[in-house]
This record gives sequence, structure tokens and C-alpha cells, in this order.
Amino acid sequence: MHSLPLFVKLEGRPVILLGDGEAAQAKRRLLDRAGADVRDEEGADAALAIVAIADEAEATATIARLKARGVLVNAVDRPALCDFTLPAIIDRDPVLIAIGTGGASAGLAKAVRQRLEALLPATLGGLASALGAARGAMRARWPDAAARRRAIDDALGEGALLDPLGGGDALRVDRWLAGEAGDIAVARLERIMLRSDDPDDLSLRAARLLGQADHVFHAPDIAPAILDRARADAVREPCAGQPEWARPGLALWLSREEGR
Repeated sequence: MHSLPLFVKLEGRPVILLGDGEAAQAKRRLLDRAGADVRDEEGADAALAIVAIADEAEATATIARLKARGVLVNAVDRPALCDFTLPAIIDRDPVLIAIGTGGASAGLAKAVRQRLEALLPATLGGLASALGAARGAMRARWPDAAARRRAIDDALGEGALLDPLGGGDALRVDRWLAGEAGDIAVARLERIMLRSDDPDDLSLRAARLLGQADHVFHAPDIAPAILDRARADAVREPCAGQPEWARPGLALWLSREEGR
């Protein structure tokens, strides 16, 4: 991972924007949407700056002066000089999805955004807001944090009551809390047989299960690139043969297809 994605609250905060032309205006519109206090002066007191100056020498000198002050800089069309980049954004407020390429290709990020836009329903933001408002009710029903997370994962699963890509909306949250979706099974072990060490060869089902599992058992020779696709807080445990699993939640057993 070449950089760490962050969502920065800019409401009312100063951001320096230098330059003119189409690129600068596009960045200004983006900053205005985020509620930033856009400053046109290089010397303004701000932690972030966007430099969209066309002249190479002037832009390079300006960027150097800003960085010398400790300001983080986005240098438009100069990825090697960027401290941060601005991704393509899918906005389903309060859900934000950012697609970045580290400055390699804004066109590619835009194309990916357009494809994903078609998959994400307009109800996604309302579902997120309803789940946020229901935090207290969820804690009351599932006091144990692990049980609560498993219940949420189950309700948001493919084809489930709150499936975010399958029509899950704010009105269904109360039905879920009332028990309409049922309770999650106490234990589940799924086997995933891998064809290669390339995570791009994972099936959609395998990728989805890796994002949900509490515990990932794996053969010792499974590639780190595959294990990196598992949920960040999932336990990863190497073992020589298929394990036993009797604890609550989902566990996976990753092994290679025979002959591979």
C-alpha cells in the first residue's frame, strides 16, 4: 500500500488553493462541497494546499516554499511532488467511497468510479444513517461486541434483510432489530480452495467470505497477498490440515487445489 487513505473534515478549515484555469476551478468546487475555507494567498495559515499553477518553475518553487512551512501539498499533474492526492469520489452521504491511483491515472480512477456508481443504490446513505442512529439499540440487543459484529455482518450479507446492494434501506433497520432477520448461526467453517497466489484469481464468493470471517486458518504456504484480503482484525492461523471450529462466527480454511 503506497499511501494511507484518510477522510479529513474540512468544514470551516482553511485550505490554500493556488493557480487558475480549469484544474484549479475543479479543485475549488471540490473544496466548496467539503465546506473548506478556500484561501488564495500562499502565506495563509493552513495545513493543506493545492497548487494548480501551470508554469513549471513557478509551481516547483511555490511547492518548495509551502513544504518548508510544513504544509501538505497536492501538486496538480505532478504526482512526484504530492504529499497527498485527491481521489475520485462516490458520494452517498454519509457513505463516501474514494478511488485513488496514487496520481498514476486520474482517468482510471474516474472509470472505476463510474462503474461502481452504477452498483450502489441511492438508499445506501439512508441505511448508513439508520444504522448509526441504532447503535444504542444494537448494544442493548447484543451486549457482547463480537456477537454484535456478527449480527451486523449477517444482516448486511448478500441477500439478507439489510443487503446494501440488494435494496437494504433505513426502513428495514427497525425490522431487523425486532428480530425479523433471525439470529446468526453459532458456528460456521467454510473451505476456500485457491488456484494461485494471485488475489485477483479469488472468486467473488471467496473475496466476500475473506471480508467477513472472524478466523482464517490457512496452509503454511498460502501467499501473504491472499491473507491480506482478509478482514484486518481477523485472526490468521497457519495449520497443516483442516481444523475444527466450534466457536461462534465464521471461520475459513484456505488451502490449495490439488496439484497446484
